[in-house]
Amino acid sequence: MELQCRKNLPTQLMMADAMEMMILSILAPQLHCEWRLPSWQVALLTSVVFVGMMSSSTLWGNISDQYGRKTGLKISVLWTLYYGILSGFAPVYSWILVLRGLVGFGIGGVPQSVTLYAEFLPMKARAKCILLIEVFWAIGTVFEVLLAVLVMPTLGWRWLLILSALPLLLFAVLCFWLPESARYDVLSGNQEKAIATLKRIATENGAPMPLGKLIISRQEDRGKMRDLFTPHFRWTTLLLWFIWFSNAFSYYGLVLLTTEFFQAGDVCSISSRRKEVKAKCSLTCEYLTEEDYTDLLWTTLSEFPGVLVTLWIIDRIGRKKTMALSFFVFSFCSLLLFLCVGRNVLTVLLFIARAFISGGFQAAYVYTPEVYPTATRALGLGTCSGMARVGALITPFIAQVMLESSVYLTLVVYSGCCLLAAVASCFLPIETKGRGLQESSHREWGQEMVGRGSHSPRVTRSNSGSQE
Repeated sequence: MELQCRKNLPTQLMMADAMEMMILSILAPQLHCEWRLPSWQVALLTSVVFVGMMSSSTLWGNISDQYGRKTGLKISVLWTLYYGILSGFAPVYSWILVLRGLVGFGIGGVPQSVTLYAEFLPMKARAKCILLIEVFWAIGTVFEVLLAVLVMPTLGWRWLLILSALPLLLFAVLCFWLPESARYDVLSGNQEKAIATLKRIATENGAPMPLGKLIISRQEDRGKMRDLFTPHFRWTTLLLWFIWFSNAFSYYGLVLLTTEFFQAGDVCSISSRRKEVKAKCSLTCEYLTEEDYTDLLWTTLSEFPGVLVTLWIIDRIGRKKTMALSFFVFSFCSLLLFLCVGRNVLTVLLFIARAFISGGFQAAYVYTPEVYPTATRALGLGTCSGMARVGALITPFIAQVMLESSVYLTLVVYSGCCLLAAVASCFLPIETKGRGLQESSHREWGQEMVGRGSHSPRVTRSNSGSQE
């Protein structure tokens, strides 16, 4: 049975998560100027968020597999909300470094909203609905830029941090009405809760319950790391880790590079500008101007066509080819930045690159929950998310520190990484297009829940939560 796409709380969580991440590219140049921070401390301010996310992603996945998707989400959201608000009161650099790291620790649990949502969706609508909630990531990034335009000139960065955390408060209140995954309840042996959830969804969708009875297939050893490295999943896990690493490394790198490029005016002048800066003072800085915010908004808007392109091709050419195409286009646009282009062409190239790398990220969010069984789905997504944070942790030192030495070497690193990720996408052993979700690591690929009525009064398998 499907939850209607318009009635899902994960959209709000995606939007709040995007705001917390987008703020990094706005906060860094502001504190660089206000607190006279050297470039390595500016990069560390961004990286510490990803250190927190990296260290917690597997933990949140394990909690979600052991104690429920809803439980993991509630704890991570309340954690992020608390430390997000406290960040606005940080008196010195060391405090904001610690508090933003704790915010990152909480954000590491946000991808589990995709796990929960995917387990309610039928096969034919899964890719579409997961991609549609990614629209709210794009809305969150755009809203954060607009909020910064209004708040930064008047109230300053502290209020921006506080206001950016408030959407999490709405989710924290509403998530008490969020149902637990029926698939998880079946696997943990809670038949009554699973049936109650399915009846609730049937009532909301105006559809009758399927005929037959729910068969319980309790599995105690859920969320075990060794299950990700069985012969069936070993190569999938390793390749996905590199794909997620490359996605985050390139996506967040581009977000940070965008502000650097806009402040320089164009790519070719950025090297000479850096040399002049070093000659004067290593702490010379520039605040973001109104024009910078405008161009940042334009490149942020590219996430919307990125969603639309991915939505159009993912069920046509498959998940693997969609990710490979996204990486290839990003790599090609990165190489085009070698040319001495003006600000307008620069904005267009950054627009296209961001559209496709965000599309690749969205395709990975569709593919990963589909490829792993329910028993390890949250852990699989959590470990992939953790590897993404490793990439995001490293990228500030490329986009902000290496950039001072060589613009072209920086672009080669991003382009080369995405070319390798495109190859890795092609070598994934499993294509999940047209497949049902697998329930147990001890079973073959599952079939979706049989249709409402049909000819077999017999059995409704434990693949609960989806109805064609």
